[in-house]
Amino acid sequence: MGLRSSPRWGRLVSGHFTVVTYTGRRSGRTFSLPVAFRRDGDLVTISVSMPEKKMWWRNFTDEGGPVTLHLDGTDRPGHALARVGDKGRVTVTVRLGNGRNSV
Repeated sequence: MGLRSSPRWGRLVSGHFTVVTYTGRRSGRTFSLPVAFRRDGDLVTISVSMPEKKMWWRNFTDEGGPVTLHLDGTDRPGHALARVGDKGRVTVTVRLGNGRNSV
C-alpha cells in the first residue's frame, strides 16, 4: 500500500492497484487489502490470483456483499460479487454506487 502513496511511483500504480475494505461475514471484523483491478466506468473487475490460497473473495459469493474501494483519492462504496469460472479462476466484480444493481 505504501507504493500507491509514493511520490515517485504512486501515479503509475494507482491506476492499477486499489485498497479493498470489507467486513468479514463470519468474523464481523473489518479488513483492508491491496488488489490489482481493471475499471470500466462504475464497474471494477478484480482477478484473484491463486484463489485457492486466499480466503477474502469468499465473502462475496452467493449474493455478494458491500465493499469500499479507494479510487481517485476517495473511498467509493460498492457491491461485490465473486464468481468462480472455468479452471477455478475467480473474478470479483464490484458495481460502484450504493445499490445492488446487477453485476
